[in-house]
Amino acid sequence: MAAICSVCGLPNELCICQEIAKEQQRAILSTDKRRYGKIVTKVEGLDDGAIDINKLAKLLKNKCAAGGTVKGRTIELQGDHKKKAAQVLRNNGYNVEVR
Repeated sequence: MAAICSVCGLPNELCICQEIAKEQQRAILSTDKRRYGKIVTKVEGLDDGAIDINKLAKLLKNKCAAGGTVKGRTIELQGDHKKKAAQVLRNNGYNVEVR
């Protein structure tokens, strides 16, 4: 028997929790200057636990061809990747605000 999602009650194959969470969240993209003038792109505002932040970070790092990390519920990408990250997030169903 298929595993059932504890939030929506549907089988995991049909679970829509993450899709609903994507639509309700607003991803905020900003840049920050670190030591030695290095630029870091930050993705914040994804506070819902239904969103797999590590999977999203891996997708962003692959599409932006950059290194990065997850600190709490914030994704940090090495370099200035606001345009590319915004495009990737929009294609995956997130609402994006660029600052």
